[in-house]
Amino acid sequence: MPVALAVVFALWTLYQGAAHARPAPDAAQPASAAQAAQAVPPVPAGGAPTVPSAPGAPAEDGRADDDTFMLLREAVRQNDAARANALASRLPDYPLASYVDYYRLKPRLRDATAEEVREVLRRHEGTAVAEQLRAEWLLELGRRRDWGNFERELGQLAGSNLQIRCYALLARASRGEQVAQEARALLLSPGNYGEPCAALIAQLAQSRQFSEDDLLWQLRLAGEANATGPARRTALLLGASDTRAAQAVDTPAVAMARGIGKTRAERAIYLVAVGRMARTSLKLATVALEKNSPQLSAEERAIGWASIAHAASIVLSPDAATYWQRTKGVPLTSEQMQWKTRIALRRGDWKTVRATIEAMPPPLRDENAWVYWLGRADKHDGRTTQANALFERVASPHHFYGQLALDELGRQVSAPPPVQPVSAAELAQAGANPSLQRALKFYALRLRAEGNREWNWGLRGMSERQLLAAGELARRNDLLDRMVETSMRTRTEVDYAQRFPAPHLDVLHPTAHGLGLDKAWVYGLIRQESRFILDARSGVGASGLMQVMPATGKWVAEKIGMNNFVHSMLNDLRTNITLGANYMNMVLENFNGDEVLATAAYNAGPSRARTWRGLLDAPMEGAIFVESIPFSETRGYVRNVLANATNYAAVFENKPQSIRTRLRPVQPRERAAVLP
Repeated sequence: MPVALAVVFALWTLYQGAAHARPAPDAAQPASAAQAAQAVPPVPAGGAPTVPSAPGAPAEDGRADDDTFMLLREAVRQNDAARANALASRLPDYPLASYVDYYRLKPRLRDATAEEVREVLRRHEGTAVAEQLRAEWLLELGRRRDWGNFERELGQLAGSNLQIRCYALLARASRGEQVAQEARALLLSPGNYGEPCAALIAQLAQSRQFSEDDLLWQLRLAGEANATGPARRTALLLGASDTRAAQAVDTPAVAMARGIGKTRAERAIYLVAVGRMARTSLKLATVALEKNSPQLSAEERAIGWASIAHAASIVLSPDAATYWQRTKGVPLTSEQMQWKTRIALRRGDWKTVRATIEAMPPPLRDENAWVYWLGRADKHDGRTTQANALFERVASPHHFYGQLALDELGRQVSAPPPVQPVSAAELAQAGANPSLQRALKFYALRLRAEGNREWNWGLRGMSERQLLAAGELARRNDLLDRMVETSMRTRTEVDYAQRFPAPHLDVLHPTAHGLGLDKAWVYGLIRQESRFILDARSGVGASGLMQVMPATGKWVAEKIGMNNFVHSMLNDLRTNITLGANYMNMVLENFNGDEVLATAAYNAGPSRARTWRGLLDAPMEGAIFVESIPFSETRGYVRNVLANATNYAAVFENKPQSIRTRLRPVQPRERAAVLP
């Protein structure tokens, strides 16, 4: 944005303040939010802040341009280059000019010259869309094997995805450089490989940088990830049948019926089939592996048992620990290491917990979860000094394992004192940020993904105060999700009014109070479910602030006598809170007041939570139960909700809190189910 225009915008923002006054935050929020609301005039809400239109310019012109822009975006989605060019020509002065240029070029990127692309990159250098275009251009250059231009552009990319990194290694390998070690560390997610990583593996196999063992490892990863394409390609590189590899992944019973084979590659394909079969029938997989064990080497048998142990762990089978014992030190995948540790935790086998965590690769071992659990293993063994050092590494009020570590250190979660309110000048500076302006325009167009990308791009390099000002800008524009995400980036100036807002308290408090629900838990769940986006909608159809599924909404409505309920009512704030809070109360009662089980049930369904509880034969520590929830999404969900709730309780009650109060031991006994 030209400097003069930025100044005009800043002045206009301040001028407009009184006309766009917003209600003060709820009294239950920290004082800093209320202070900030009084100290700083609001910025325009409901769309991108703009300079005033020229006298006589009708508002309809802007709406017509918005419609044209949306048509342009759709033309690009349909890869219609001619229509995209025609529509782009009708938007010479559109506020999202960089995207108009990008959309004009994108449908013909495969045919564009390097100079055409560089001209657009030069024109919009330093913007989010230039970064996106450069990434797409790099993938095209890699596809062409134009390594000169590829490496010239690669150096200017702030961050690169897996496929671009594969092309970068392929470029070096094509010149004869030794890149196998870097490739081994990179190639861990076959489902995301695409052509770039497949080409890299092929190049490394052809140049003998990858050994047969490397390829067998890739085949094993492909089987674990249910990635048919990578399995087929790797089988061909091993000189085996790609058809049999595909069958091993997709129809393991067919592959197993074909027999074990004679070569290492054929036996590896058979073991993939055993692992895939174990996901649906542990008994059949176990019988097959035991039957054919004499034809396998000791290492191959151990690989087979690792796959079976992994599958058994995911369903919390009581036999999982026995299967892990049969792996006999064979290298495990990252997922297998984590599940071996979880099963050991459930059994109280701290020796195995320690050994498995210490065997993890450094990036995995340094994750908060495994630092915490290694500290617990040290504590169990009486190594108090070492345990406390590990707890100090992750201690924090802002995440689940940090709160558990604080508890181990004898400390609790407290809301920090209010920060200095954002000033008018700081807010004006945030409002003049070109990326944040583009983001607000995208939000006005209901293009949230594009808005989030621009918003996050605009936050790069911001100071703590600038982040707080951007968070306040988001609040003034009813973008509480952006406020929360932005505020979470600060490290020294922590504003709980931004991180843990309590909007709609006038609706939620009487509902929660009437049901006897802890409002801290309700807000903790809402913060995780929707980040306070009123019209949030999930990929499976859950709607609104509390992400209520249509079928669940209908069932709850019937139970509470809401006879006029229709699915569209889920988008109404009061209805959504009423149905969501009542459902929370029902699952909580169904699980005897256990927040761990009730939170898991809200995400994964009561029947699954009952199943996981039903596998217990003795009380289990709440944190261990959470760690071993089979669904990764639900596991992360429960962690976040409980950590959120602990922080909200610190705010609402104005006193220190311990997450342990929400993590009581999970009991194996349950009363008759009342939920579907």
